[in-house]
Amino acid sequence: MDLNLRTPLSPAPATAAVTPDAQAASGDDVDSIVRALYRTLTPAQRGEICFAWDHADEARGVVRTFIANHWQVTRPCVRSAFFSADQQRLIYAIYLGLLAPEWHARFVQQLADDTYGHPWGADQSVAIFGDPERGPWQFVFTGRHVTLRADGGSEPRVAFGGPILYAHQATGYYEKPHHPRNVFWPQAQAASRLFDMLDAGQQSRSTVAALPPETELAFGAPPAGLPVADLHSEQRAALDGLIDGLLAPFRDADRTRVRTCLAAQGGLDRCHLSYALDGRMSAPLWDNWRLAGPAFIWHWRGYPHVHVWVHVASDPAVPANARRGQFLFDGHDRLMR
Repeated sequence: MDLNLRTPLSPAPATAAVTPDAQAASGDDVDSIVRALYRTLTPAQRGEICFAWDHADEARGVVRTFIANHWQVTRPCVRSAFFSADQQRLIYAIYLGLLAPEWHARFVQQLADDTYGHPWGADQSVAIFGDPERGPWQFVFTGRHVTLRADGGSEPRVAFGGPILYAHQATGYYEKPHHPRNVFWPQAQAASRLFDMLDAGQQSRSTVAALPPETELAFGAPPAGLPVADLHSEQRAALDGLIDGLLAPFRDADRTRVRTCLAAQGGLDRCHLSYALDGRMSAPLWDNWRLAGPAFIWHWRGYPHVHVWVHVASDPAVPANARRGQFLFDGHDRLMR
């Protein structure tokens, strides 16, 4: 099987478990593909990548809630002899299914850039927590600059199945101003256009010296920046467009869940928007900005390259478990040059 970086896989050969098809790859059937993958795993494979729902270790705490900018959840990489060809196809179908189809090529480009052109799956790993046949459960896909999850609604308080991260280093560790070729930079451009729509007083209130640390995803911190409730109708429409752009890379089910969680905590009107002077290398645009509410954090860090940390829930009591740095197993490529 050829896991081509630029061309999506054709459907896997029929097996007793599942035949991924266009509908599954569009995000409509991710949960069933996770269950199919789980059924194909041998006892030895389950011993390596399957864990109890609340499995914890000393370094990462409860691992299904952990997130970092560069980590591997388990030792075996997807593109390895550990997984059969059909299993690799199933994992690829899950990965694509978590993303909007129009974003597939951009996410594949991001992984290629951030692993120095290594084939898809060579520097990514997966895990399953709990039992997808009986629940609760979570599937997680990790690697450098990516954490994606699915949980079939097992943790109804959270969006995306838990905290996620997407990031891109398109032109080197220290990207150039305006982030050429960065697939996520248009999101910051939209946030910058919103800033330009603010009046002088609003701009002053939304501008901060620096954002909180990027791993500060815990809810309940004192709000900083401009209250969204103070936006007038035209500005609010621009913010709604920004939210649409932030959610655009992800499947419909996750977009819906984010909006449901937001509504449970009073909607965008309870959020604050902040733009940071620190790290602003693309002026007059903004590289570092953050939208945060009672149980909503979308932290956009553009310097020295793009990291986007997302934690959304319907309940502010949901804890955060975020760390910055490398959390890898022996033998994993550090991917640093």
